[in-house]
Amino acid sequence: MYDQGKGVPQDYNEAVKWYRLAAEQGNPKGQNNLGAMYENATGAPQDYKEAVKWYRLAAEQGSPKAQFDLGRMYHYGKGVPQDYKGAVKWYRLAAEQGDPDGQNNLGFMYEKGQGVPQDFVQAHMWYNLAAVGGDAQSVENRDQVAKRMTPAQIAEAQRLAREWKPRIGR
Repeated sequence: MYDQGKGVPQDYNEAVKWYRLAAEQGNPKGQNNLGAMYENATGAPQDYKEAVKWYRLAAEQGSPKAQFDLGRMYHYGKGVPQDYKGAVKWYRLAAEQGDPDGQNNLGFMYEKGQGVPQDFVQAHMWYNLAAVGGDAQSVENRDQVAKRMTPAQIAEAQRLAREWKPRIGR
């Protein structure tokens, strides 16, 4: 409530206090939100290593949002050495649970061949799933990668997307 100013005046310092209480009790949403406060310097000093610590605790409990956030930290080398394979690992965990942000970013990794072999079929599939999940940017990403694919590759990517099922709680 304090973070977003809902029902109370917006107060990031107070939000950090409550997120920390939840985080220290093992609450993954509190852990992830506390990580975001450290990453974005809202109510806490910017500290990427501290952000990674809290994101990891939530990610290891299966939080897709935290898995995506941790993947992003590895992708860009914030608080950890840049590691595309590490980014793919965490993006995939989020993506497999149906997280559109994780799906879009996993698609990007396949498109660019970062941390995985370049694979336009996989990129298109993940972008398509993210688009269905409401990620507007992934529509453009999917359409751009399709320009570099054969009709057979596009058909294969679409088949994979239709057959895909989320894995909950990983």
